[in-house]
Amino acid sequence: MTFVRELMLGKPAEIWSIGPRDTVYKALQLMAEKNVGALPVIDPASGNLIGMFSERDYARKLILKGKSSQATAVEELMSSPVFCVHPDDTLETCMELITTKHIRHLPVCGGDKMIGMISIGDVLKAVIAKHIWDQSRAVLRQPTRWESRRTLYFFEP
Repeated sequence: MTFVRELMLGKPAEIWSIGPRDTVYKALQLMAEKNVGALPVIDPASGNLIGMFSERDYARKLILKGKSSQATAVEELMSSPVFCVHPDDTLETCMELITTKHIRHLPVCGGDKMIGMISIGDVLKAVIAKHIWDQSRAVLRQPTRWESRRTLYFFEP
């Protein structure tokens, strides 16, 4: 079984975020600069995670409604409530949330603070790696032609 904390080991410790009153344009600039598809929205007063802003929010809630990214605050478009996972949650828990809630980014929260972020890509890579590992172990457990007989043959040089 793979846990979220194991996925977090390979991720950068830095968390990029945006404030609720920042413009959508500023959020898009940060997302492009950091090459990420979503940003957590953090309340500057409390430091609490209050929403998520993603490329999907931009496309569906701003562009299609004819709004301007330079005149619209992130809080108008962000997705809320936020669904988080804990470091002790399993990949199966993540897959269930991603599938049932139709989300692509999961904040990882410890206590009442966000400590990281995982994406659907991170979860998929881990599932594929586990599958490959399990398959290779199964192949290694198969007896060889010589071991399948009752007698093991030893060859001396």
